[in-house]
Amino acid sequence: MSTLHPVLAAVTQRLVERSAATRSAYVDRVRAAAVRGPARGRLACANLAHGFAAAEGGAKAELARGQKPNLAIVTSYNDMLSAHQPYGAYPPVLKDAVIRAGGLAQVAGGVPAMCDGITQGRDGMQLSLYSRDVIAMSTAIALSHDMFDAALLLGVCDKIVPGLLIGALSFGQLPTVFVPAGPMTSGLPNGEKARVRQAYAEGKAGREELLEAEAASYHSKGTCTFYGTANSNQLLMEVMGLHLPGSSFVNPDTPLRDALTRQAAAVAVRRAATAAPGIGELVDERVVLNACVALLASGGSTNHTLHLVAIARAAGILLTWDDLAELSAVVPLLARVYPNGAADVNHFHAAGGIGFLVRTLLDAGLLHEDVETIVGRGLRRYTEEPVLVDGELSWRPGPAESLDPTVLRPATEPFSADGGVKVVRGPLGTGVVKTSAVAVEHRLVSAPARVFDDQHDFLAAFAAGELDGIDLVAVIRYQGPAANGMPELHKLTPALGVLQDRGQRVAIVTDGRMSGASGKVPAAIHVTPEAALGGPLSRVRDGDVITLDPDAGTLSIAADLAGRPAVGAAPSGAAWAGTGRELFAAFRATVGPADEGASIFPVPAAAPEVSLVRA
Repeated sequence: MSTLHPVLAAVTQRLVERSAATRSAYVDRVRAAAVRGPARGRLACANLAHGFAAAEGGAKAELARGQKPNLAIVTSYNDMLSAHQPYGAYPPVLKDAVIRAGGLAQVAGGVPAMCDGITQGRDGMQLSLYSRDVIAMSTAIALSHDMFDAALLLGVCDKIVPGLLIGALSFGQLPTVFVPAGPMTSGLPNGEKARVRQAYAEGKAGREELLEAEAASYHSKGTCTFYGTANSNQLLMEVMGLHLPGSSFVNPDTPLRDALTRQAAAVAVRRAATAAPGIGELVDERVVLNACVALLASGGSTNHTLHLVAIARAAGILLTWDDLAELSAVVPLLARVYPNGAADVNHFHAAGGIGFLVRTLLDAGLLHEDVETIVGRGLRRYTEEPVLVDGELSWRPGPAESLDPTVLRPATEPFSADGGVKVVRGPLGTGVVKTSAVAVEHRLVSAPARVFDDQHDFLAAFAAGELDGIDLVAVIRYQGPAANGMPELHKLTPALGVLQDRGQRVAIVTDGRMSGASGKVPAAIHVTPEAALGGPLSRVRDGDVITLDPDAGTLSIAADLAGRPAVGAAPSGAAWAGTGRELFAAFRATVGPADEGASIFPVPAAAPEVSLVRA
């Protein structure tokens, strides 16, 4: 076992100390639930009868006897979204595999799965971040029937996996296995797609050419192949030990994918039958920090600066942006996957993928090896890769060297010495900058502000030529979680890229999100406190000189904001009508700040709550 890097050791120690009270309360609650055993055994006869009324064949009698573990399947299936369409076929496969392993399984419920790719620049995007917490609540509803000894969670994209995990942590006593569906095969290269998008933004390509390029890129079932939030989710679940080793990036509709799906079910049965630790104890401080390191080393999605904080808090762990920033300073960037490079996740997987990434980070002392996973103790198991030998699934050692150093490198020869996530601070607040895809010469921008209260106003100004030939920092405000749900502003990326390519110095500062596909333009995002709650961005005016220097960790303005009144406002009243946005008023009123995960959920109480209901 390699010696732990001193910075990772120090961050771990501080996180454990900071979280001592809340983590202890959470673990006590989980262990108390585990000691009581499966709640199904305490259900009254009428309750239990409802729980197996629709069971077929011998399953009804087995559920009545209660001698076999019963697994909940919670699925994000829908047949519109490419990443989730494969899940339609999973329940019968999982049930058969569970039965063969000596258990039973029921589809306990479904969770919504929306696509940020479809809702980019649309009103529906204002529901996107909130959907994570709706998914968490939906997961809790599915598991609330007390019929289950373990869970199989089916999810892939953006808010779905974080939501499933947050919901599952409320039932932390249950052994839980995530079951991936895999990425689509490679289509139009991402660089070519980006070129056509930028040409369209400049009026040099028509809608027909743009649609043809997009359809050639997003062309079949499976996750989109760029390294955005969806594929970051998959990598993190594997490094956290919640996927089977090597299973994240195996394409749908392949024999290996089917074998891994069946094995996931068998592993969940085994963990239930042997009273293995539930997900609440598995996801501890070390596992959370392993996820942070893997995100940084792979150049993953900025959305996880929100999601990892929210996930950690659901387990009583008080992760902060400072923890991420401190790790980013010593974690090297080891992968170049679009938008941080030309490759897609299939190329990354072929180059050695997660197994090689885990190996080199373990060898460098940048991951905790002594952690619990769904396949047992120790993260070194995740350096192996699955193979089929005569139709049987087995694992073999993964590559000890990268098979394509243009895509994946060892920690001794990184693309960059740091992980490319910076925290910036100053009189405008605190924000996050992803620098891994931004050329060094473009990172420092000092320019007059152009202020917009809506992304569509920025795009209109771009289309009218008002931004041509000038250096600027685009301030897009009233986009925070309390304002309008913190939508992604990725639709601005092509226009900003055009301006940068023309030689203009440009940057964006916003209390909104960009995207897992954030690219080459420097962007200070998730700025908190947000404008809608009186944050400094609400007092910025056109012409104020803003300096964004992510390498120095600063976000400054050459103006005294103290005496200025706030200008502009978030939408209100009738502006919320339509696209379901009016239904989320309670979320906008109660959501927490970005640096606390932008969640509506409180951190678990530092002392166990007293139940008024008898078990």
